[in-house]
Amino acid sequence: MIDLQNVTLTYPDGENRITAVDDVTLHGGNGAVTGITGPSGSGKSSILAVAAALIHPDSGGVLIGDGADQVDAAQLSRDEATALRRERIGIVFQQSNLLPALSAREQLQVMARLGGGGGRAFRAGIDDRVEGLLDAVGLAGHADKRPHQLSGGQRQRVAIARGLVREPEVLLVDEPTSALDQERGAEIMDLIARLTHERRTATLLVTHDLSHRQALDELVTVVDGKASTPA
Repeated sequence: MIDLQNVTLTYPDGENRITAVDDVTLHGGNGAVTGITGPSGSGKSSILAVAAALIHPDSGGVLIGDGADQVDAAQLSRDEATALRRERIGIVFQQSNLLPALSAREQLQVMARLGGGGGRAFRAGIDDRVEGLLDAVGLAGHADKRPHQLSGGQRQRVAIARGLVREPEVLLVDEPTSALDQERGAEIMDLIARLTHERRTATLLVTHDLSHRQALDELVTVVDGKASTPA
């Protein structure tokens, strides 16, 4: 679960400050894809950056997890925020950002081992988890291929699997279909929705393209930093 509670974020602009996120409250439930849409410059990416603990908001809370394991990311130090992203948050960027020299399998293995942690059982199960995820995203037969040998849609599938390989509670996805045609975009959105539901991940997904609205469980519209839920 992830809850943004009355989050406000401003940036300096000369002697003044610009409000990028204006008292935004939104909820991302376990096993649900919450879409965030709106025009360019409306604050969508800033909301995602706050949710990822990449930026501290001026005010408000960013609650991640449930019960005794819940943490307010807005109150963490830089090192604590880094650990939170490594252990509990998966991120899928607009571009796949795969390492050119690594195969699809190796992209996931490196991410799974990044920073250690996870306990003995987690580390022992990395190889099985990697193979299972590659199969889940339809790339079991392409595990040894490097990024230049994969299509755009396949690269994005690797990026999604990489974002999930450490079994995060929260998955943050930024414009996953922007570089894909409608057919490949629909496949990627359906894949994110299926994996979110199966793995009970709380997914926040920024998108301009509402042709894939059916893949979203909830939709939040952001305009001038303010968020609203369509009736």
